[in-house]
Amino acid sequence: MSDAGGGPLEGLQVVEMEGLGPCPLAGQLLADLGAAVTVITRRSGPQDKTDINNRGKRSVALNVKHPEGLKAAQAIVARADILIEGFRPGVMERMGLGPSDCHAFNPGLIFGRMTGWGQDGPMAQMAGHDINYLGLTGVLNAIGTAERPIPPMNIAADYGGGTMFLLLGVLSALWERQRSGRGQVVDAAMVDGAPALMALIHAMIARGQWSEQREANWLDGGAPFYRTYECADGKHIAVGPLEPQFFALLVEKAGLPDAHRSDQNDPTTWAARRTDYAEVFWQKTRAEWEALFDGTDACVTPVLSWSEAPDHPHLKSRGTLQEIAGVTQAAPAPRFDRTPAPALRAPEAPGSATEDVLRQLGYSDEALADLRATGVLT
Repeated sequence: MSDAGGGPLEGLQVVEMEGLGPCPLAGQLLADLGAAVTVITRRSGPQDKTDINNRGKRSVALNVKHPEGLKAAQAIVARADILIEGFRPGVMERMGLGPSDCHAFNPGLIFGRMTGWGQDGPMAQMAGHDINYLGLTGVLNAIGTAERPIPPMNIAADYGGGTMFLLLGVLSALWERQRSGRGQVVDAAMVDGAPALMALIHAMIARGQWSEQREANWLDGGAPFYRTYECADGKHIAVGPLEPQFFALLVEKAGLPDAHRSDQNDPTTWAARRTDYAEVFWQKTRAEWEALFDGTDACVTPVLSWSEAPDHPHLKSRGTLQEIAGVTQAAPAPRFDRTPAPALRAPEAPGSATEDVLRQLGYSDEALADLRATGVLT
């Protein structure tokens, strides 16, 4: 049974300063769950249906370097619960939209700041990317082959350590505001968030259960029962039965030596078994292995390509991947039983909501015409 409405965040007013990376994803995820997200962008432009991070948002194009553009931006922020931005430290202050500026006219505003290195520290003003934040925190050194570290795309620091901690921060501050009535600044730094994801690994290091050598550990491909294998057709399967009872099923179904069950977690056996298991899994196609393990607890599943994933029966049954305006993309997550997320809609053109938003703030048609003439509306 679901309640009528537009998602669990319906009524939440969010302003997002246009940028790249984890901040736009944070805005997208908030919009997915029903928040009213208004992006302040630098200029108008054509609609791009592939710009998934901008789905469900309104876009306002303003020249905030012009006093009237800044005034309009401040009027939008004045009605917001949350502002999120991903600039280097000091940029928002130079615009006249820093935390002290905004709190002067909206003291309850939650001001979310997303950076790589944080708002302070000797590297705060340096450029960087996911690979750099992972490298500095020790995370990247643990990922890859035995020969070299390999970056896991940009999901670990940018999105895992960035977007998700920005969201945790602003929603936590929103909860606290219910008691204090006051807003605050949230300093979400990827260099802080990425290592926070590593609590289990830090615990294993402290217990002497994790080696700094790559491809030598339980979860980094070192264990023969937690890695991918190539099949007879050149495709791959993912094998991951960590628990003894699940590993026993792998041994049984794949025809591995039953003796392996007794010393599953003995690292001295792993190198030879990786080779042995590779030979076993090479004997069948991916589809044959998938059929053999389907419905079991052996934790063996196919490694699907981007184009294959939407058609997998499980993902299809849940609607995990959807096609919106011809573009395949992930459905909103997580899911709520009473207040489900609103239906997805394609990204709007940058600046397409400028006049509508300003009219809602009290700007007349004459005032809008003046702003267009003076270059405030871009």
